[in-house]
Amino acid sequence: MSPKGRTARLLTGVLSLVLASFTFSTCGGTGTDLAGGGVSGTGVSTGSIISFGSVEMCGVHYLTDNNVSPGFITIKTSHGMDHSSEMDKELLRVGMVVTIHHGPNDNNALEIEYRDNLQGPIASKNSGAENAVTILGQTVVVSDAALFASLSLNEFVGVSGFVDSAGRIRATYIERNPHSHHHGGELEVKGFVSGLSSSGFRLAPLPGGTVTTVTVSFAPGVGAGLADGMYVQVVTTDPQPVSGVITATRIDKLSPRTVFPEKSIVDLEGLVTAPRSGSGNVLSFAVEGKHVQTDGTTQYAGGTAANLQPDVRVQVQGTENGGILSAANIIFR
Repeated sequence: MSPKGRTARLLTGVLSLVLASFTFSTCGGTGTDLAGGGVSGTGVSTGSIISFGSVEMCGVHYLTDNNVSPGFITIKTSHGMDHSSEMDKELLRVGMVVTIHHGPNDNNALEIEYRDNLQGPIASKNSGAENAVTILGQTVVVSDAALFASLSLNEFVGVSGFVDSAGRIRATYIERNPHSHHHGGELEVKGFVSGLSSSGFRLAPLPGGTVTTVTVSFAPGVGAGLADGMYVQVVTTDPQPVSGVITATRIDKLSPRTVFPEKSIVDLEGLVTAPRSGSGNVLSFAVEGKHVQTDGTTQYAGGTAANLQPDVRVQVQGTENGGILSAANIIFR
């Protein structure tokens, strides 16, 4: 069944929040068809959670645990740790950007993975047309004015969100005093490696190192096996960069949420980070650095190809082909 021909099953859910967590900037619009299947029998969907019952992203409900079948357990990981025994609403929060692996041609969530963009203390606050904070050298845009006003310098927070064309993180979820911080939680920031040397590299939220970066220094053993273009998590004890540099105590190699198995059917939500190029119906652009290509069969909802401008929020449904996401549907959010 094609991603254009299957309607997502909807369930009614109850939204559960905790006082220490804040969410905002959720999807708008109506429910959409869900991509699922592919030659590899794999469906991968990634975006921000907008409600529960089981887990909903951009109008699509993904069934978990017993809603898949009696006795079934969806694998749930948070920060690389197994939390499969927990209920969705105990582990996850509205606004978190997650990746869901589901079955072919269905909404059955086989695995849900959550990793935030960073965790650390707020080094500065900058109010203006777009309120922002700086954490570990990264700029985080906070669209909720009341939340921004309540944040304090040196307050420890975890941030999940979408990266814009300037390399800033536009937060969809901010967790105050994250749970991991109570367990000797380390300061951590994720991004792509560029300009690698024997003792350091530049770390940026987008691949290529062409936007906002922080320099990471490391001891020889810490940096073993690194390569330009890798997506990594840098663990540090530095509360903020010193002269633009943080020192890594550990570097973990991760897979970014924009890398998918070949021929898998993909549902990717994010911000346009490179404007469209090409002509006619054959266009190329990027979502969080992911190369997306359209053709004469691509369908648009809520906008047209002319609206594919930097920092516009979109949902792209299509097929992974050699590192390029061939778009079947583009929904403007």
